[in-house]
Amino acid sequence: MAFKSQVTALLSFLFISLFPVLSICDAQVEGEGILNAEIGRLNNQSLLWGPYRPNLYFGVRPRIPKSITTGLLWSKVDNYVDVQNSFRYTCEQNEGMAGYGWDEYDTRKGGVQHIHDAGNKIDITTEFVKIPGGGHGGSWAARIRGEPRDDAPSDLKTTVLFYVASEALGDTVELVNNGDQNGFEGDVTFMGKSQSLGDFKLVITKGEGEHPGSNHPISDKRELDKTTVQSLILPEEHLWQAKQILFQQLKAGVDEIIQDFGAENAPPPWQVYQLPNKPGTGNLHFVQKVFEGAFEFDILFSSGSAGKDVESADLTREIKSTTEAFNERFADVFAPQAPFKADKYRKFGRSMLSNLAGGIGYFYGKHVVDRSYAPEYDEENEGFWEETAEARARRQEQLEGPYELFSSIPSRPFFPRGFLWDEGFHLLPIADWDIDLTLEIVKSWYNLMDEDGWIAREQILGDEARSKVPPEFQVQYPHYANPPTLYLVLEAFTERLQKTNGSQRVGKEHLALDAVLESAHVDNPSLGIEYLRNLYPLLRRQFLWFKKTQFGDIKSYDREAYSTKEAYRWRGRSVQHILTSGLDDYPRPQPPHPGELHVDLMSWMGMMARSLAKIADFVGLPEDVQEYNTAFDGISHNLVDLHWSESAGCFCDATIDEFEEHTLVCHKGYISLFPFLLGLLEPNDPHLGKLLDLLGDEEELFSPHGIRSLSKKSEFYGTDENYWRSPVWININYLAIVQLRNYVLNPGPYSEKAKDLYVKLRKNIIETVYDSWEETGFAWEQYNPETGKGQRTQHFTGWTSLVVKIMAMDDLSWWTGGNHVRDEL
Repeated sequence: MAFKSQVTALLSFLFISLFPVLSICDAQVEGEGILNAEIGRLNNQSLLWGPYRPNLYFGVRPRIPKSITTGLLWSKVDNYVDVQNSFRYTCEQNEGMAGYGWDEYDTRKGGVQHIHDAGNKIDITTEFVKIPGGGHGGSWAARIRGEPRDDAPSDLKTTVLFYVASEALGDTVELVNNGDQNGFEGDVTFMGKSQSLGDFKLVITKGEGEHPGSNHPISDKRELDKTTVQSLILPEEHLWQAKQILFQQLKAGVDEIIQDFGAENAPPPWQVYQLPNKPGTGNLHFVQKVFEGAFEFDILFSSGSAGKDVESADLTREIKSTTEAFNERFADVFAPQAPFKADKYRKFGRSMLSNLAGGIGYFYGKHVVDRSYAPEYDEENEGFWEETAEARARRQEQLEGPYELFSSIPSRPFFPRGFLWDEGFHLLPIADWDIDLTLEIVKSWYNLMDEDGWIAREQILGDEARSKVPPEFQVQYPHYANPPTLYLVLEAFTERLQKTNGSQRVGKEHLALDAVLESAHVDNPSLGIEYLRNLYPLLRRQFLWFKKTQFGDIKSYDREAYSTKEAYRWRGRSVQHILTSGLDDYPRPQPPHPGELHVDLMSWMGMMARSLAKIADFVGLPEDVQEYNTAFDGISHNLVDLHWSESAGCFCDATIDEFEEHTLVCHKGYISLFPFLLGLLEPNDPHLGKLLDLLGDEEELFSPHGIRSLSKKSEFYGTDENYWRSPVWININYLAIVQLRNYVLNPGPYSEKAKDLYVKLRKNIIETVYDSWEETGFAWEQYNPETGKGQRTQHFTGWTSLVVKIMAMDDLSWWTGGNHVRDEL
């Protein structure tokens, strides 16, 4: 509410003090400029801090390069052997978790995360809130609670560490006092000074909980009821390796014990693994507590510019307020519709949305790029995949950057970095919740664009991100594309803006007094239009880059087509994969050929042209609108001329046969549906009926758990890696559900068929994802089409979270036409 009050006050000031002294036109332009700047400032303040280290179970940092970073670690310490494998820090698969994630989370306010650590027999709760005030993103606070699980011993021993690191040269974080020789009986307080954050105070409270005892002589030096601090000075590039650094310090402590007492007379493990108290100057400070049973303590960060220190009572109040606000807003934005109105689906939906938003992170660093522009990378010769492999083997990549990215990641344990084609799907639910946050993330991606129009499809920024990626997958290539899913978000935003703005164009709307940050760019169309105007040159550059680098060859093979310009081929192909398409191992023509044409890429280009035409029209560029409409017209015709197989009844990839003739290669599955999935077919298009027949055929694509990625009748079904060769993927099923709904609501000869498929598919997808979540505690990367079980990557709360939007869609089983329902994308 504080930010809403600030915005409202600003707007009131603009109207009262600015408008009387200016002409109406000048006042409007001036007022909109001031509002745009102020909304940008308030957005930066509101979004500055967060748990923006989603690769960690809990780690807070600001959206600032080389700043303050924090992290949480814990382990049971009831024996000497298991500690090394029991410490939790980075999210990992198969680490003995019975589920973890945010049960409620709003990026601007905070939320509550539960971590069910079965391996350590403890449930950890992290409650995080932001408290606005001051000029450096305000203050924040977190409450860390531990509760032994039902199978835990009554005297469960747990050690918990929180650290704060300072990455920037010249910034300081210093203890207010050093406690006594063995530690701190009460709170631990740091004072900091940062060029980007100003002065601040960080308090780790004494908290509540029992502490284990020990009669060992070392108790004179290591008192278990005290909090200990170790301060270290390390190179900035090592600070992200907190767990390894901690192990080094623990080992040093163990070596000291063995030297003083011998291995046969060691203290109990909970004392062996207590850090000696060594506070002082440093850019990394570990704060450690050892508990027996349940525990709780607070972390209180107070910005010096706020004028008031955060206290535990503030944290308690804000947690309650944040929870109430989140639940109320979720019910308003994403209320599940029939047949998913039961409380269990609301809980499920809140968790899915919260973990999607809780996966938003801030990343900074250099990435690895091969800009050799080797001629082999043009992929013009037969056998090109062997030539490109040789070019890659020359290892001409170099580090570039540093760059920064604000992004929602696919999976905290396995894919904790930005993925270009995933991001558009991630942002569709986030846009319903907070369009201004969505636009911040979109802008962050386009800030990465090079002068040619290329954005690396995978953002592996910095050493910490690279530590999760095998070296052979780290290199990015400037001729590699990726599905441009951000246009799905921008097209939906433009349509929302158009409805808000009515028939008016730039400069015709006045400023709204009830603007709030979550929707300021829609509530005040002038802000939205200015955003699109600023972004548009980058969008156009990207579109032209696609046309230049991913073109398909029509003329060399005398192909007959409506347009000689609109045909496309993914670069980056190998025999078994087109990783750049996003559909990795999906069957393609064999052997690869430079004359191939890919129907999915053609469809993406059609969607881009359609979206850009709307955006160009909205920002007043009629010549560009005509250019995009011409491209879209050519793509619409060429999809049929170059890719439609009447005998197969679907769209297919094309290649060149041994007679140098154009031929279609039809592997029925997701590829076959792309013109439908991206809304390129009119409701009365005769091709639509055949695609719906294919989609609904249980012997081909339709399963009780969603649309299969490849037909059951395919010789490649379930073979080799079986990544996109049978499993159900939620992002593609979401696109299908959206389009089925559109064809229900827009009268045509296939409306009834679309309705039947929509009702069944929506129900199948929700029940599949929910049942697996209920059973395992996780959302999954993909789902088995035969059993519905989640598989591959766990805690895949990226595009699998689209189920939140699917649940909120209308139940159209009753639909007979003529009724109004809300729009969807």
